[in-house]
Amino acid sequence: MMPSSLLPERSFSLPHSSEGGLGVLAGLLVLALALTGCGGSSTESVSIDGSSTVFPLTEAVAEEFMKENPRARVNVGVSGTGGGFAKFLRGETAINDASRPISPEEIKKAEENGIEYIELPVAYDGLAVIVHPENDWAECLTAGELEELWAPNSSIDRWNQLREEFPDRPIELYGPGTASGTYDYFTEAIVGESGASRSDFTASEDDNVLVQGIKGTETSLGYFGLAYYENNAQDLKALGVDPDQRNSGASCVKPSAETVQNGTYRPLSRPLFIYVNTAKITPTVESFIQFYLENAGELAADVGYVGMPDDAYDLVRQRFEDRTTGTVFGAEDVDVTGTKVEEMLRSPADTTAQ
Repeated sequence: MMPSSLLPERSFSLPHSSEGGLGVLAGLLVLALALTGCGGSSTESVSIDGSSTVFPLTEAVAEEFMKENPRARVNVGVSGTGGGFAKFLRGETAINDASRPISPEEIKKAEENGIEYIELPVAYDGLAVIVHPENDWAECLTAGELEELWAPNSSIDRWNQLREEFPDRPIELYGPGTASGTYDYFTEAIVGESGASRSDFTASEDDNVLVQGIKGTETSLGYFGLAYYENNAQDLKALGVDPDQRNSGASCVKPSAETVQNGTYRPLSRPLFIYVNTAKITPTVESFIQFYLENAGELAADVGYVGMPDDAYDLVRQRFEDRTTGTVFGAEDVDVTGTKVEEMLRSPADTTAQ
């Protein structure tokens, strides 16, 4: 029989019968047999939940996928990475969006619940630290200086408090609002705890508000997604970031798609993931994942992220096609900031099977 997606739509009516209820029962039986024999409902659904950070990319992919596959319905929820994993590991969803690798506790829960999963990196998240274009004193800040500046209850409000050779001028801070995934990532990467930040800064969920604020204030400093900076680079200046706490300057790196992809821009770059429950890979889920991996690189830039190199996507597609389960990135000794996905997936120490 032809697959249900290729069959014309049909309508069924219940036959009349002098037997009353018997006729209704017979009609329902005919309807059930017709639907069962032809593959069930013409609408196939894909259930996704998880990270608010990955959500814009998955939503963009889902919208494009449904345009090409009008009988498919992709439902994308936002419970956060941890909340999404909780649902995923109970078998409630087919796919989990994750802004970090699966944790050791979640790996254990997967084993206890018999959930086999495929870990698929899909893009990079890169953040840029931005100042006014006429700022001629700052070129690079260390991760430690950024932590001192943005930590909860920080008392630094002048540039020379951050570094003595900087001018004795006020620092006007700008950043994403507390509901933003960018805020969560920056505070986690810089301060060490998601959501831990000083509160006396101009906050907005609208990146354009941040651009205008930094552009209009000579002593400003702020942060937001790399893609949005690149779209406004003529009006702004991006600082390099040095992960070395000693301010040596030796490892100071400016943000760009290239430095995010090659792993040198740390700690403000990281891979983003989707996890797939192997028991829920229906033909529609299969098609959706293939579509996702074919289009994520292009769509990532549209929603503020950085696509991976082509060879990274090739390796990820192979991982999915081979149904390689387990985690490469979730090991306790792996620091995913500055990770090169393709190197991780080619590693001879890749012991991914659960």
